Amino acid sequence: MKIAICSQSNNVQSNVDPRFGRAAFFAVYDDAAKEWEFIENSQNLQAAQGAGIQAAQAMIDTGVNVLLASNVGPKAMAALAANDIAVFNAAGGTPLEQAVTEYNSGHLNQMQQANVEGHWV
Repeated sequence: MKIAICSQSNNVQSNVDPRFGRAAFFAVYDDAAKEWEFIENSQNLQAAQGAGIQAAQAMIDTGVNVLLASNVGPKAMAALAANDIAVFNAAGGTPLEQAVTEYNSGHLNQMQQANVEGHWV
């Protein structure tokens, strides 16, 4: 299983970025291989609109099964749900490895809907 986490930087010592569409990076943890991969999200950092949906497409293209995020807007949530990517709420500022441990322990709540309004709605 691949678990994506919104990340503030491109290393395992980083923390969860509170943003989804404009997260600096996405950390992807492959729990079968016990390996980390980091995906740069620079194209969306200053996007005027569409950052969430573009980030959701990156998660789909990467083949993740789960996303750990603090905030996800309605269009991104719809795209993730349509592609069977479960979204769990991870507090911004949490160390990445701790977020994965909390998910694996069943301590994170699954998000059933967006928890922030979309821009341009």
